[in-house]
Amino acid sequence: MGAQWKQKGRVENAAKRGQIISKMCKEIILAAKAGDPDPANNSKLRTVIEAAKKASVPRDNIERAIKKGAGLLDPVNYELVTFEGFTPHKIPLIVECLTDNRNRTSADMKAIFRKGSLGASGSVSYMFDHVGLVVASHSDPAQDAEEAAIEAGAQDVRKAENEFEFICSKPDLIAVTKSLQERGWQVSSSEFVYLVKDPVDLSDGAKPEVEAFLNELDDNDDVHRIFTALK
Repeated sequence: MGAQWKQKGRVENAAKRGQIISKMCKEIILAAKAGDPDPANNSKLRTVIEAAKKASVPRDNIERAIKKGAGLLDPVNYELVTFEGFTPHKIPLIVECLTDNRNRTSADMKAIFRKGSLGASGSVSYMFDHVGLVVASHSDPAQDAEEAAIEAGAQDVRKAENEFEFICSKPDLIAVTKSLQERGWQVSSSEFVYLVKDPVDLSDGAKPEVEAFLNELDDNDDVHRIFTALK
């Protein structure tokens, strides 16, 4: 979809696999902490759990993360910290981190961004729209995604491989997600994202260096999502 950069071949070894499980569990903890720890009453938590299951996160890990978020087991206080800057070859990007130690994460980001350029708050975000994004599919191929978007209150919809991306304002994310689910759409993700206003191309010669930089960011345990201006 272009909104979030995703590392190619993320599940290549045990270390990467463990990292994915850890990151998914952090998201479950936050969702359970922010609302009702019962997935039946918390659409955000329900969606995150489904995403974790698709990523083959073990059931025990999921249940433990829910209990941590609910404060029943060794509660962990994660906070969302956002960094803005540029990759090598000046590609704008926004990095979201989930961390229990802001100082550690800031030090890590400064070290990685030596290969690019770390900017101040607002230095890059004006190039993006911060919106709600619901990614969903329907078992009935005859379903009209545009009609569903209008009925759900989404501002736009676009095709992305075997799913559709419903774009909405941030305050409408929960309502749009719930409306689509009530209409039989299977929601694979529901989240706030940064959509670049003017995507940029990357020359073939610059790709290896930029991808290596993005891979290094993604390999950091605290990095949650990476949004770039790449097409």
